[in-house]
Amino acid sequence: MKKLGFVLLLMTIALMLGGTALAQDYTYYFTTYFSNANTANAPDATVRIINDGYSAENMNADFYVFDDSEELTECCACLVTPDGLLSESVNKNLTANPLTGIKPTRGVIKVVGSATTIPPNDPTNIVVAVGLRGWATHIQKAVSGYAVTETLLADSDLNELSLLESLCKFDGLLSGKPCTCTPEDADF
Repeated sequence: MKKLGFVLLLMTIALMLGGTALAQDYTYYFTTYFSNANTANAPDATVRIINDGYSAENMNADFYVFDDSEELTECCACLVTPDGLLSESVNKNLTANPLTGIKPTRGVIKVVGSATTIPPNDPTNIVVAVGLRGWATHIQKAVSGYAVTETLLADSDLNELSLLESLCKFDGLLSGKPCTCTPEDADF
């Protein structure tokens, strides 16, 4: 009976330690959606990113914005300092300079956490790094007007980094206008 108790104790300790290791989240790639953007009388959505200080270094939040036809419309890299808060407007920052000239009303936003590189803020050549967390507001059509909800950015598996970088490079060559970044101190 003592052996069974000892084995159960060891299993419990192993599960507790393993559970702690499993609870650690070192994700560096996130996705979310936007809807009712650039729509008359609809409020603006916001994507908020924090640098949780994991690396104690400045980081970039690399944004890749796709319309609902799965076409990249804009990309940019925004600086986030340790313990800093970055707030980006979907209408004014992330969808204001689309490649086609047509501002999207709905689509997907992908965010990659990266180390600041030389040159800094270059979403076409990034070094992936952990330490960012993010939230996004979503504009939902209601019976009367619009409702605003907020969710965590979804952790995702990054298997398309080179594609994102290439699409962003082509976007820069064709339009020359990346999305813009509101500096941390200029939060709206």
